[in-house]
Amino acid sequence: MTQLQITLDEQLLHQLFLGNSKESGMNILLETILNQVLKAQAGEQVSAEKYERSEARTDYRNGSYPRQLKTRVGTLSLNVPRLRNGHFSTDLFKRYQRSEQALVLSLMEMVINGVSTRRVSQITEELCGTDFSKTTVSDLCGQLDPVVKGWNNRPLRGNYPFLFVDAVYTKVRENGRVRSCGVLISYGINDKGYRTILGLKIDDSESTDAWKNYFDWLKSRGLKGVDMVISDDHGGLVSAVQKAFQGATWQRCQAHFLRNVHDRLPKALKSEGTEQVKAILYAPNLEVARTLLNAFLKDYQDKAPKVTELVEDAFDDVTAVLPLPEPYRRRLRTTNGMERLNEEFRRRERVIRIFPNRQSVIRLMGSVLMEKDEKWIEGRHYLKMEDYFEWRAKQPKSPDRSSNVTTLYPG
Repeated sequence: MTQLQITLDEQLLHQLFLGNSKESGMNILLETILNQVLKAQAGEQVSAEKYERSEARTDYRNGSYPRQLKTRVGTLSLNVPRLRNGHFSTDLFKRYQRSEQALVLSLMEMVINGVSTRRVSQITEELCGTDFSKTTVSDLCGQLDPVVKGWNNRPLRGNYPFLFVDAVYTKVRENGRVRSCGVLISYGINDKGYRTILGLKIDDSESTDAWKNYFDWLKSRGLKGVDMVISDDHGGLVSAVQKAFQGATWQRCQAHFLRNVHDRLPKALKSEGTEQVKAILYAPNLEVARTLLNAFLKDYQDKAPKVTELVEDAFDDVTAVLPLPEPYRRRLRTTNGMERLNEEFRRRERVIRIFPNRQSVIRLMGSVLMEKDEKWIEGRHYLKMEDYFEWRAKQPKSPDRSSNVTTLYPG
């Protein structure tokens, strides 16, 4: 293993030990070290130091290009060396750049397929540090696609009492036409309290059959022990949940529900009415929630009949978390975690706008989800499950229970 001699100047050390922000100092320290590592790796690959005359030299340096690397101490600005006759290679970015590689590959495919603009070509060259060809794209896809595919089809171990599901739509070019496709996604909270992204599939819609196929795929990989499913109220999704997880409880996303209520309320009643419905959802128990529901129905029956009908019909589904111990309710009320995952994808999608094919969607979305999944696994417990299992053991059991689910509230 090559030994590296790292040089730290006085200004950097002063900022690290005497500066106002230790976090900023660590950022600069790590940035300095990694930039020197990159320079040393370039020296190894050309078999000569900078400006050194050597018969062993295999190439020449050709400047560098900037590259951002996100780490736990912040975003680092690194200078990646260029070589005159070859390509500089480093393993430094592999852990953090799967999603960036996928983004670059999608842009490359757009250029090669003739469906992009001159600006897209400029972006890809800036990101890659070099021009590219069909062979380059094929080689890179050959490296990244098996990794994403393997992760997306991995066996699922253990039980997943809580399951969050959602879909995000994106545009894909197929057979000369631009089509809107749904990316079906889910993550579960396992019996150890960690969040785990379970996988993604692309389909033409959010029909009952599409979601049923998705759930069957998850179960074929080992998904089991589902007690509660949290999602919005899309008809196809809800129907598929009822078929795939018979006996499990469905929690309707309260954030989506409150938006529905707010949209239907008359303008003069929006603020007050939404707050009253929110009070129902955040009640300490079901008994108090029903009391607040009855008061809301009485106050708004004549002023907003469509809203009272909506709230009354949805009451059981939007308050499904209330019987749970209080610490679990906040985490399970909404699909906001799914929304944040979708936004990570959207940030990259906005650069591409229209994907060249479905595989490029899987590549990019899968890479984004893989990186998020790794962070969750290495992070803290999302929920402490001991109290939940103790509470669940005290609940009456349903006589007709699927092997894949546990009935929380029979009858």
